[in-house]
Amino acid sequence: MTETATQNSQKKIGKKEYLKGWIPYSVKRYWAYALFTFIALVMPWIKIGGNHLFLLSFDHKKFHLAGVAFDMQELLPLVFLLLMLFVGIFAMTAIGGRVWCGWACPQTIFRVIYRDLIETKLLRLRKRIKNKQQEPDMSKPANQIKKVIAIGLWSLFSIVAAADFLWFFVPPEEFFQYIQHPSEHGIMMGILIGVALFLIADIVFIKENFCVYICPYSRVQSVLYDDDTIMAVYNPNRGGDIYAGEGNDRHKVYEKKKDLLADNPAAECVTCESCVTVCPTHIDIRKGLQLECINCLECVDACTVVMGSQGKPSLIEWNSEHEVLDGGHTSFKRPKVIAYLSVIAIIIIGLFMAETSKENMLLNINKDTRLYKAEAGGKVENDYTFLFQNTDNKKHQYYFEVQGLKGINIVTPKKPFSISAGFKKKKIVILETDKVLVKSTKQDTPLPITIKAYAVDDPEKIVVFRKSVFVYPRIDKLKK
Repeated sequence: MTETATQNSQKKIGKKEYLKGWIPYSVKRYWAYALFTFIALVMPWIKIGGNHLFLLSFDHKKFHLAGVAFDMQELLPLVFLLLMLFVGIFAMTAIGGRVWCGWACPQTIFRVIYRDLIETKLLRLRKRIKNKQQEPDMSKPANQIKKVIAIGLWSLFSIVAAADFLWFFVPPEEFFQYIQHPSEHGIMMGILIGVALFLIADIVFIKENFCVYICPYSRVQSVLYDDDTIMAVYNPNRGGDIYAGEGNDRHKVYEKKKDLLADNPAAECVTCESCVTVCPTHIDIRKGLQLECINCLECVDACTVVMGSQGKPSLIEWNSEHEVLDGGHTSFKRPKVIAYLSVIAIIIIGLFMAETSKENMLLNINKDTRLYKAEAGGKVENDYTFLFQNTDNKKHQYYFEVQGLKGINIVTPKKPFSISAGFKKKKIVILETDKVLVKSTKQDTPLPITIKAYAVDDPEKIVVFRKSVFVYPRIDKLKK
């Protein structure tokens, strides 16, 4: 065997040994995409105790969370949920950069489905997944036909995605009933078609420009980053400075060096440009931190393969600048991160308390404009309007009692009444007393009372307490 052949054999063995057991980030991302897609498709169908896992129904004026149905008058859990989402994005960005963008964002997942699966794998419109910079030659009739087919296939995906989006606002079981009568549900059909058309325009024509120019997240990320934030980082200490100037100055006009080895003989970067051609947002990670980077880590995979063939670690790592550039250790116990996580913990506690304190019935009490009615024999009546609402998922019998003041009797209604699940019922209530409650000669006296309303068939679980007043006249107004 010649010396050259021996060296080549050693290189191959070295690469095989170096990359043994290595799982590309792209493979891990695909599994993450599959998981999040599965969750998005399945979640609207999951019910707990007859209520959805998550549903915000404007039609029924209901909010379902973890199997608990809340009325629109009790949306405190939704407020906590939105706060947790808002603070969670801040915390996630401070710790892992734009990890959401690269690993879970629907925009990224949809672009991978359209560009990598449909255009590249299925139709061969693009030559290689590893080259995202080279656009197909649309002057060829065959490619034009493939493009039309690709858009058609993506249109089907868009309709499914739009329907899945609507299932979080319209229960799936009702959605499929509604689409059978589209003329009767114009708003829903309009949203379905509108979202599908937006996805077609976005994924096929706007592409990653949405991430770079439209998405507001990229504009605020730099405020949340610090030297310990995990991101895709090129190591110029090993690879060499590819561009003149400081790599982290995003406002500098970069000038690419013509001869890297002449400037730095120890530079390990082979300038193969694999990390550049594979980037979906068309940036060169070797310039340093850039707002267009979505942390997809395609560049890390590309450099790992190239440098692995030489038996060396990748020049691009998913790590912090503090560790890669300065040789320190990434700290996750930073004041910023601790503060974010503490706030999230408080929000979760508040969300749990709001959900466990959920009332399975609602009651509004309005006092009649007439303060009281004095009748013969010293009887005094007060009129009220009670608005009952059954927020449980089944029909119940309701009634109430007066607490806090002895001698108050219920004149009407005399008997319990039923309310179906999700419905309201208004009741005219008359309370009466023939007892002398206050011996005032100067003014009428409002006396505090407590109304205990409950479901007759489940008084322990379904019960609410409301404060009101019973107005008692001064002594000279009583009729003997």
